[in-house]
Amino acid sequence: MAKLAGWLSRYRFTLGFLALFFLWVWLRPEPAAQVYQLTGATMGTSYQVMVAGFPDGLSDAELAQGIEQRLYRLDRELMSTYAPDSELSRFNRSEPGDWFDVSPELAFVVSRAIDFSQMTDGYFDVTVGPLVDRWGFGPDQDGAMQWSRVPDQSEIESLQAQTGYQHLQASLQPPRLLKTAPVRVDLSGIAKGYAADVIAAYFADVGQVDYFIEIGGELRIQGQKPDGSPWVPAIEKPTDGAPEVWAIIDTQGESIALAGSGDYRNYFVEDGLRYSHEIDPFTGRPITHNLAAAYVIADDALTADALATAFMVMGQVRSLALAEQLGLAAYFIVKSADEDGFEQVHSSQFAQYLEETP
Repeated sequence: MAKLAGWLSRYRFTLGFLALFFLWVWLRPEPAAQVYQLTGATMGTSYQVMVAGFPDGLSDAELAQGIEQRLYRLDRELMSTYAPDSELSRFNRSEPGDWFDVSPELAFVVSRAIDFSQMTDGYFDVTVGPLVDRWGFGPDQDGAMQWSRVPDQSEIESLQAQTGYQHLQASLQPPRLLKTAPVRVDLSGIAKGYAADVIAAYFADVGQVDYFIEIGGELRIQGQKPDGSPWVPAIEKPTDGAPEVWAIIDTQGESIALAGSGDYRNYFVEDGLRYSHEIDPFTGRPITHNLAAAYVIADDALTADALATAFMVMGQVRSLALAEQLGLAAYFIVKSADEDGFEQVHSSQFAQYLEETP
């Protein structure tokens, strides 16, 4: 992208539940580039949206406001586990056994989460929060625990009794949720992908056809840059050092969704053992297999996000088999036997998207 001339700052407001700000900033390009970028924070992570030009009759301010309103609603009003008055927080505090009325959006996302749990035989589970918290990977807990971060087996089993997607039900008509046990839901493994889909749907409504949407690493891509070249997403090498490109994705001009998940940045070491933030709901412990990162291309980012999350827990063997069964484009970076390097494995559907590999 050509050198950007400057900043045009607008739209800043406080998110009380995080004491952070959304920063709505269009980066004004040189006239020849005509690529505009909006960056900020949402859902506990960062995002960027790049567009090539604007639809007729729609200004950059109006487009930014449309994005703002949708992300704020999804995060602050519906799916946040930080905001005490969000729909999800109120559902988590509700008593088991009674249907709880929610928005169509929240009912849809929880319903799809249950679908993915069934599809992956329970490896995708939005109720594992108590285990994630106890292992020190919950909100505001990274590095803050003063005792051993490794629970004993009896504590793990006690926490597992507080989890289980089987205790969740979702109705779309009318939109409502039910839990049959005192579980709590965390949609961090699926909500960012859904948010990218919502922004893509908004762009479709207003006629924005060329865009690159990234929310917490989950992508929706369509169209081209002003010079006719495609948007070029890259797969990151799974190391915790400076970001390094591992492979380039050829979108072939298609409208695609791409999501990834990995265990190479969020982990801790205790007594010489490395513990990943990816928790296996069946063992109640961090994963121990050699899968370092998983990427999924799908028609929508919600699907890509959920399955990339599930694949990191399942491991490469189970995940590749499921991807082939579903006809899904999936890509895996696997630690080599000596753990000094990496190897790539991908489903047959993913081969068409590989432009460059190591």
